[in-house]
Amino acid sequence: MKQISFSEGEFSGKKRVTRRERFLSEIERVVPWQKLIDVIAPHYTKGGKTGRPPIPLERLLRMYLVQQCFALSDEGTEDALYDSQAIRDFVGMDLAREKAPDATTLLNFRHLLEKHRLTEGLFAAINTHLTEKGLILKEGTIIDATLIAAPSSTKNKEGKRDPEMHQTKKGNQWHFGMKAHIGVDAASGIIHTVVTTPANDHDVTQAGNLLHGEEKSVFGDAGYQGVEKREENKDCQINWHVAMRPGKRRALPDDEIGRIDEAIEKLKAKVRAKVEHPFHILKNRLGMKKTRYRGLMKNTAQLFTLFGIANLLIAKRKLFALDGGGAS
Repeated sequence: MKQISFSEGEFSGKKRVTRRERFLSEIERVVPWQKLIDVIAPHYTKGGKTGRPPIPLERLLRMYLVQQCFALSDEGTEDALYDSQAIRDFVGMDLAREKAPDATTLLNFRHLLEKHRLTEGLFAAINTHLTEKGLILKEGTIIDATLIAAPSSTKNKEGKRDPEMHQTKKGNQWHFGMKAHIGVDAASGIIHTVVTTPANDHDVTQAGNLLHGEEKSVFGDAGYQGVEKREENKDCQINWHVAMRPGKRRALPDDEIGRIDEAIEKLKAKVRAKVEHPFHILKNRLGMKKTRYRGLMKNTAQLFTLFGIANLLIAKRKLFALDGGGAS
């Protein structure tokens, strides 16, 4: 039987459960750990040149998820292991008996995931898990995109802005960065497809890439007007439900036909509202309001992880119910 340390005993005896503890408890319950480990394991080194035993893969995966969930740097994640008993419990660390993995170890692990595009595999494994639970129905898709700002400063080694990011105008304001395009299951709100582009790529150009091929209906905002006429979408047997342009909607006549058209637009908007939830989780709960790395590849790798976490948070109540327990 493992003997607990003084700090662990003091921590377990406190009466109040913090929001961080509650959040990590939810992540612990909803993550399909073995499926994610199976994605990474074939690429994970079993031993190092120094002869020291490797850090257990699940521990590094848990440390990586802590980093992504709390928007921490590599050094910040290492510090969090020393600062927070809740994070140590989640990662499986006992500082009385072992040393925490350092920032460089986490950096190398992230580079491994990026090199082999494993975060895309993690995202797919999570969605496979949710599909097996019957939570992705695939009859309808909602498509949308969001801008993610990138640092525009040139105070760096190259003296230039990130060459893979671009600027675009939205309304009367210019934005520099990238776009995250997503296809969302219309029934559950779960993301099934992720595509990234520079910010100046128009939303409608990626519409066809956001479909999984089994949907019968697709919903999009006014930015997707004319999508059915594009060459790549002409052969798609899909009912496109694209929002009317705001100016045209405001000009609808106050008669029976105009009121019917307005009611249809409200129904479209009610379905499309589900696509805003993943963006809310991405930017407000997981802190991805700005890019954290240079280049599309690194940021895309991170987005697959974050959207995978978002899917688990969206589905958590149903997952809890299926596992026989209520939401905490």
